[in-house]
Amino acid sequence: MKVAATGLLLLMAAVFLVSRQFEAAYSWVGYVKAFAEAAMVGGLADWFAVTALFRHPLGLPIPHTAIIPRNKDRIGEALANFLKENFLIAPVVARRMRNIDLAGAAGRFLQAPQGEENRIRQGASRLIADLFESLDQERLGGLVKAAISARVRKMEMSPLLGHALASAINEDRHVPMLEAAIRWTARALDANEGLIRDMVHKRANWVLKLAGLDAKLADAIVDGLRKLSADMHTDPAHPVRIKIEEALAQLANDLQTKPETRARVEAIKLELLDNRSVSLWLDTLWERGREAMIRAARNPDAAMAGKLGEVLQSMGHSLEQDARLKSAINMFARRAVSGMAASYGGSIVKLVSETVRRWDAQTITNRLETTVGRDLQYIRINGTLVGGLVGLALHAVDAI
Repeated sequence: MKVAATGLLLLMAAVFLVSRQFEAAYSWVGYVKAFAEAAMVGGLADWFAVTALFRHPLGLPIPHTAIIPRNKDRIGEALANFLKENFLIAPVVARRMRNIDLAGAAGRFLQAPQGEENRIRQGASRLIADLFESLDQERLGGLVKAAISARVRKMEMSPLLGHALASAINEDRHVPMLEAAIRWTARALDANEGLIRDMVHKRANWVLKLAGLDAKLADAIVDGLRKLSADMHTDPAHPVRIKIEEALAQLANDLQTKPETRARVEAIKLELLDNRSVSLWLDTLWERGREAMIRAARNPDAAMAGKLGEVLQSMGHSLEQDARLKSAINMFARRAVSGMAASYGGSIVKLVSETVRRWDAQTITNRLETTVGRDLQYIRINGTLVGGLVGLALHAVDAI
């Protein structure tokens, strides 16, 4: 565009010079000369104006030229203030956020299995995986473990355990665990039959040993224990089972109401948290969870296809269809973004102004000229043509 604008100016100069040679011979050439002369004036004037914005014309230090390089700091301040007053104040942000349905967009995003949302999800998943892999594993694990430990220390576990046990008993969810314990007892009895017989033999006196009654006593004990475990397994109304269930119900009540039991549970909890083995178990738990999150993030399609995907899609459906939930989330987002604008808008404005201030004059001149320079060259072309038309009009009036 610079070449076009400058070429048009040079063309007008050539037309002017040629028309001077033939003006005396042909009267109509005067109109051509007037057009070319005025076009040169208009083109030169607009060339000077456009050039003066970015640099000194012909390198001459003419006053009020090179306007942008001399005023770049003021331009940065003006741009920053424009952003602050029109975009980064809480009322403006809240007004613009009022028309944005973030909850609905999030719901559609979670429900969409394919398309652009899927590509965004894959990019976000890779970012999350890279982030988890780049963080210090031991330090991050220590933070997570400390957070879990602090939370558990503040939480009173006894009422929760008591309530959970009472609910399990009321809904008969304790029965499978009780039957499993009975089966385990039977297997333990079979596995340790020799130990029981050896204990009976060692504790029997010499009279029983001499009469061979220690072996019969051991047989009776083993058989009795086997019969007890079998009867407990087959008879839900067995007295021992009833006693165990009563003891469990009493334990559930004591965990919720009895101060001594609650204090004992809290002491056990603190001992477990301070135990080295529990600390190692938490480390292992965190590492497995971290590896699972990385695997899921590396393969978001597989994660979205399983139970996690069903949960997320259900959440997306609720976000999109539940008007009350959508309104609450949008209101929270609007308040959060408005609060961020109020708290950090000044910092963003300061960042803009300081960035522009750090640019050297040549950098900001080149960037602005690259952005708007094409339109400015059109101004030069238009000035040349408009100047020529004005000159032609004046010459016609003078000729009359």
